[in-house]
Amino acid sequence: MATKRGTWDYREQFGEEFGRTYFRRFDPGVTSSIGIGTYLGAPTDNADEQYYRALVDAIESGVNHLDTAINYRCQRSERIVGDAIADAAIDRDAIVLATKGGFIPFDEEKPADPGGYISEEFIQNGAVDAAALARGCHALTPAFIDSMLDQSQTNLAVDYIDCYYIHNPETQLTVRSRTAVYDQLTAAFEQLERRRVAGDIGGYGVASWNAFRVPPSHDSYLSLPRVIACAETAADTVGVDDCGFMAVQLPFNIQMADAFTTTAHPDPERVDDATMQKDTIGVNQSQNQNQSISDTKVNTDNTTTQVSALRYAQERGINIIASATLAQGELTSEDAIPPAVDSKLSGETPAQRAINFTRSAPGVTTALVGTGSPEHVSENVTAGTFDPLGAQVFDAVFE
Repeated sequence: MATKRGTWDYREQFGEEFGRTYFRRFDPGVTSSIGIGTYLGAPTDNADEQYYRALVDAIESGVNHLDTAINYRCQRSERIVGDAIADAAIDRDAIVLATKGGFIPFDEEKPADPGGYISEEFIQNGAVDAAALARGCHALTPAFIDSMLDQSQTNLAVDYIDCYYIHNPETQLTVRSRTAVYDQLTAAFEQLERRRVAGDIGGYGVASWNAFRVPPSHDSYLSLPRVIACAETAADTVGVDDCGFMAVQLPFNIQMADAFTTTAHPDPERVDDATMQKDTIGVNQSQNQNQSISDTKVNTDNTTTQVSALRYAQERGINIIASATLAQGELTSEDAIPPAVDSKLSGETPAQRAINFTRSAPGVTTALVGTGSPEHVSENVTAGTFDPLGAQVFDAVFE
């Protein structure tokens, strides 16, 4: 597990090589503000080898935040992350390890009949109820999340995961109401609180794509205050003194800045409990699972100050882990960054400047960069030798 001593020793080992604020607080210690993501790539032996070399190089160069998910590359990403942690010349207690559960994973390769595979491997043996599935591949039941956490520990060859995310819970909004999804999250969080008490995880969070960076009228919207309230309720139910909700992962880059620009969550510094209740719970929707939610609206109070997901998380002390930092490679080319923004950013290459844009956003703890190629490790890590934008300069970009 990542420890205070282990991560601070890692900072002492590498800190002088980087710019200010490269290492940032992440309980129980610190983490690098550049992390390695493992989503992209084919489920092949060659891709495994490339990832392995990239991960080991990154860990041994000052990157101690590794992010994966059980469904990434048919479980191969988790297994390669585990191999890299075991083989790198850095102790496990210096590494922040995060993974996710929610999507049904394939094993090593995509089967010829995905639906048949899911039915045989998960539904028929009782691992997940067909009624719990959204889009035929996503479930949030406590038993399913529990089993996925177990499998992730096996894949990673670890007995402790520092941050475990519920993966894209907005997927469930395609078949059920917001109220039902909040109930699902509460139940899933209860199970994760139990696993935290048992010493299997350090904390948990939500990794989303759309949920927190769209307006309340959007089909995929989930209220960040309401989700955190679900976690607090779960902690109370389990009987722990502190809530284990520690991080939100969402996409943020120059092209996808909605998490900073879209004001969709009530300001925790200005809203009272009654307004929070009204604003975040939303409307009761029909439990008819075939009903579209596109015609429903979240009940909001026009007098309540709304803030972005980044601002809300920052004010509540919740870590933001930014995904899609390079927009899956689109921001690595010349002229991809608008000149007015590019001129303010530090870095020798477009990729480095794009990474530093994300690192500059308020509330962002770590910017994840998909690095499946060893050749890109040095370039990406070197981005951390440059200082991020100051708060006023960053804000001015959007004025």
